[in-house]
Amino acid sequence: MNIKPLGDRVLVLPAPAEEKVGSIIIPDTAKEKPLHGKVVATGNGTKDEEMFLKEGDEVLYGKYSGTELEYEGTKYLMMRQSDVLAVIG
Repeated sequence: MNIKPLGDRVLVLPAPAEEKVGSIIIPDTAKEKPLHGKVVATGNGTKDEEMFLKEGDEVLYGKYSGTELEYEGTKYLMMRQSDVLAVIG
């Protein structure tokens, strides 16, 4: 990964959105944004807040958290560590 977040920021790979509910296929326009993903890169933290997230952590985040960016055809979210609500597992 060539992206290195700065300070207290983390780079998250969002989980894929639901494609089907039962036997009904959901169109792209009606899909909900996923609210969980995997941390793929972290910053070093700040002098006031140490970085406790690490690469590989599965996390939950708010609906409007982070900034969307695309790198080499893959969509990521860049957000502050404080935007992460919980670590799964």
